[in-house]
Amino acid sequence: MAGLQADTPHPTEVTLHQASRVLEIAFADGARFQLPCEYLRVLSPSAEVRGHGVGNEVLQVGKINVNIKAIEPVGHYALKLVFDDDHDSGLFSWQYLYELGANYSAYWQKYLNELEAAGASREPL
Repeated sequence: MAGLQADTPHPTEVTLHQASRVLEIAFADGARFQLPCEYLRVLSPSAEVRGHGVGNEVLQVGKINVNIKAIEPVGHYALKLVFDDDHDSGLFSWQYLYELGANYSAYWQKYLNELEAAGASREPL
């Protein structure tokens, strides 16, 4: 995973709202994003989700109720999010978290379209 790029805004605040299952993150440029835990889980940068190359992605299903149970800083460039389904292998760089926030609507709709095309559900099995 690439480190922090020079133009990546630095975070000023990270707050986990466990009851609503939302990670709120504010950046130095004034941007503030509320990222649902499910969204973060299904778009994890881990190999388990992304696969080991283009075309090897693994569609994540049944994650509507997932929550984050721990947040661990990784140096000055990322967070390790530990989800309550025991997924913990993705490192979310500040750059990636910013990208997820800035592109939330498009990325979420793409995920929903992929679920529908696969005949899969956000609901647990």
